[in-house]
Amino acid sequence: MKNNLILFLSAMAIALTSCSDDDSSKTATNAIAFSVASANLTDTNTPVQILFSEPTSAAGTLTLSYTATGVTYGTDFSTNPEATGNVLSVAFEADATSTSFIFTKLTEAMEGEVKNVTFKIDASSINAQLSGNNTTQLNFNETASLGSALAPAVGGPNQENQVYVDLSSGMMTSVPRVSWDLGFHAGAEFRVALNTSVKMSVKELETTDIDAVQATDETMLINQGQGFVNQIDAPEGLLDGMAIKAISDDNASNKVYLLNLGSNPALASPATGAEGSASGTHRGWKKIRIMKEGNDYKIQYADIDATTHQELIITKNAAYNFTFFSFTTNNTVQVEPQKNQWDINFTTFTNVVNFGSLVPYHYSDFVVSNLKGNVKAYQVLTSEFTYDAFSIANVNASKFTDDQRNIGSNWRSTSVTGSDGIPVSQFVLKTDRFYVIKDAAGNHYKLKFTGGANEAGERGYPKFQYTLIK
Repeated sequence: MKNNLILFLSAMAIALTSCSDDDSSKTATNAIAFSVASANLTDTNTPVQILFSEPTSAAGTLTLSYTATGVTYGTDFSTNPEATGNVLSVAFEADATSTSFIFTKLTEAMEGEVKNVTFKIDASSINAQLSGNNTTQLNFNETASLGSALAPAVGGPNQENQVYVDLSSGMMTSVPRVSWDLGFHAGAEFRVALNTSVKMSVKELETTDIDAVQATDETMLINQGQGFVNQIDAPEGLLDGMAIKAISDDNASNKVYLLNLGSNPALASPATGAEGSASGTHRGWKKIRIMKEGNDYKIQYADIDATTHQELIITKNAAYNFTFFSFTTNNTVQVEPQKNQWDINFTTFTNVVNFGSLVPYHYSDFVVSNLKGNVKAYQVLTSEFTYDAFSIANVNASKFTDDQRNIGSNWRSTSVTGSDGIPVSQFVLKTDRFYVIKDAAGNHYKLKFTGGANEAGERGYPKFQYTLIK
């Protein structure tokens, strides 16, 4: 799970330290940090990335120091750029949102040996604030976690956050759901994903003229049982099910799309037992046109009543599933960890249900597996196997299907029957089931949920425990 490791700055830390005004990015104090306290290495050469909360106001350098345990620079490891003494100077450009250096592991750790290097951000040549973890420890050993008990911070009943979980390390990465809008696939196919956590939808228009004025289409709004399934990404998670067509080599075939940006989380807390993830204000409309630019993407976008547009090149990065873009920042943003560094995502989700025909339906308390990163899952009922007794011999590989929803909302229900026979909103944990998860490295885990509401009965407080299956 740690191939091509890159350390991410938590988007939550960015959100807490950055200014809200778009035009303040050049003057605001920048926040820089590592997002993880430690990580295991498997590759010989590892890019270590450091992100800035705002584009840098000028070119400059970061000064890092390191402390080595059981290893020696030049013998067991090296860096590019090269360190002097125990100090490393890492350069960055003006308007940069990240910088990185290469860590090269020259020797391996034998069983029982402790070998690691801890890097610390000491200073920046520009006005910057160290926020969160300003150190990270790179371990030469690669040992999958035997298991843990975790509580992803999705944000309570309004569930403002998406939380990515890496089971092999126990690390969790949290980002605001509204921090991104589109995901540009980094693989060979040119596909673009919608932010399904905020009920987005899209409709292809007949024109290639991005500067033509467009009108809203209220039929595109996604409510419970309202909207069109061909205007949302197919919830299974397969690339060929995305609502935006594959980007063509022929630009004349790449039409303008009308984009419904969906809904914000509610600001007020809902009634106890209910959820407020989908009942906030509408996020507005955009028109977009996406084309190829060599091996990258070109996006043209504007407000629907605008007669001019903005344009940006979106670069593919094969270490990730997607490069993410935000209309709020007019730039790419960090969302998912690298594709082999997360397994499941706690999120809200635009699914489909059958009300006589398939229609969109928004779910809270949803869990998707990293299908595009080759992670799969399936459900086991305790009537078949108990959680404690389930072993590697009981794993049924045929049940690992190509559907990112195999956990989904199946771990809970959301109502009970009241004294008058009418359903009442209430979180109910299903204790008759658990889940088997296979990560990209071939590790198998069993996972059971232990909670989803707080003591007051408010939803949005998931808890689970998991164990490496042997």
